[in-house]
Amino acid sequence: MSDETLRGYRQSIDNIDAALVFLLAERFKVTQAVGRYKATTGLPPADPSREDAQITRLRGLAKQADLDPEFSEKFLRFIIDEVIRHHEQFQGGEQFQGGEQGR
Repeated sequence: MSDETLRGYRQSIDNIDAALVFLLAERFKVTQAVGRYKATTGLPPADPSREDAQITRLRGLAKQADLDPEFSEKFLRFIIDEVIRHHEQFQGGEQFQGGEQGR
């Protein structure tokens, strides 16, 4: 590719994508600990009031960041659904497998 401006933009996007992957990995490490805690204490895998509060909070942050709140809600809902799936695995006595996510 000879267009240096476009190459620079793409490099920035690649760097941001890498940061997102590492941030998600760290987030899932913490949510896995939450899932294990919930499993050992008998708490349910899902917490709808917490999830609603998080979605509301993220929508507000999205507006502040000039990001589409609908997109941010869909993104967080996808993450929440995956976290709940992991928590359900812990409740069933399964151990979450990283990488391929136990699949």
